[in-house]
Amino acid sequence: MTAFAFHTVASIVSEPGGAARLGPLLAERFTQARRVLIVTDPGFLRTGLLEPARASLTQAGFTVSIFSEVVADPPEHVVNTAVDVARANDVDLVIGFGGGSSMDVTKLVAVLAGSAQPLAQIYGIGNVKGARLPLVQVPTTAGTGSEVTNIAIVTTGETTKMGVVAPQLYADLVLLDATLTLGLPPLVTAATGIDAMVHAIEAYTSKIKKNPLSDNLAREALRLLSNNLLVAVEDGSNLEARQAMLLGACLAGQAFSNAPVAAVHALAYPIGGIFHVPHGLSNSLVLPHVLRFNASHAAPLYAELADIVVPGSGGSHAARTEGLIAAMQQIAQRTGIQTRLQELGIAETDLDRLADDAMLQTRLLGNNPRELTRADARAIYAAAL
Repeated sequence: MTAFAFHTVASIVSEPGGAARLGPLLAERFTQARRVLIVTDPGFLRTGLLEPARASLTQAGFTVSIFSEVVADPPEHVVNTAVDVARANDVDLVIGFGGGSSMDVTKLVAVLAGSAQPLAQIYGIGNVKGARLPLVQVPTTAGTGSEVTNIAIVTTGETTKMGVVAPQLYADLVLLDATLTLGLPPLVTAATGIDAMVHAIEAYTSKIKKNPLSDNLAREALRLLSNNLLVAVEDGSNLEARQAMLLGACLAGQAFSNAPVAAVHALAYPIGGIFHVPHGLSNSLVLPHVLRFNASHAAPLYAELADIVVPGSGGSHAARTEGLIAAMQQIAQRTGIQTRLQELGIAETDLDRLADDAMLQTRLLGNNPRELTRADARAIYAAAL
């Protein structure tokens, strides 16, 4: 067996309604912490869903401050402002409530608030020095898996992004509470859910770091997600389906944090960066075309995943791979999200720029089961147009 290493968060609590008892939960685990900063976005704050958690923390003796200025694809100034708020309130515990952007900002606040390192100094892999503040993550969407990854993405220019990758970014505690996702609109539920499915699929076929633990997590994630996504989209109040989606996204996050994603994400990032398309939707748009491109090198693995998404499909590896592709396309169509780039205003004249930007994602492309050239990238975008 090939040697491998596997890392993840220290503790996960999966409990519908768990946010309403967050205070006792954290008081038990973090006996020295008393001043909390909650990091979230204005949209989630407006829902009122944060209130039970905030009240529970207060009742448990915590002093609670809230930073709610996180935006999608957070720029550096948002991170630095959040760090300033944490320092001004002398916080000793940081909690993220939200999607990937809020959780990414939370990670960076935890490592920077008590550090002399500036944000610019920690970009890259393994550049965070020293300890961090206690870190808790509470996802409010079932998609990014950011609650269990050790990476945070920051927007550094108009279309450029930088990542921070370090073991300090793994949370001490993750709480999965589907009551916090009940207000998600169907299209957001769909896009984030497909994003999580992509995480599972790409982790399972990751070229360099594929390993047995990630494989098992990816398979179970795909089972939970494929069985519950359409239910959660069509009946947003179904708490059981919502909790299954949260768990599936979390398991997929653990899988790809150790067996990294590849060409689907590499081609999705330019769509999001240039055209401001949500990340999950960007992944969904290119997914079937990347799977078809990779089939010559990954069909046996795709066939194994097809047995989960399309049970009893049977046939050759190639036939089952086509079944997986068709199933993913059908899921996207049934949810009502866009399935063609042109539906988002992207034209053939944009494809060269997209292909150029995709080829800059060398960290991701190196994980792909089949080598991908610029001409291949352009052809995939053309197929998705």
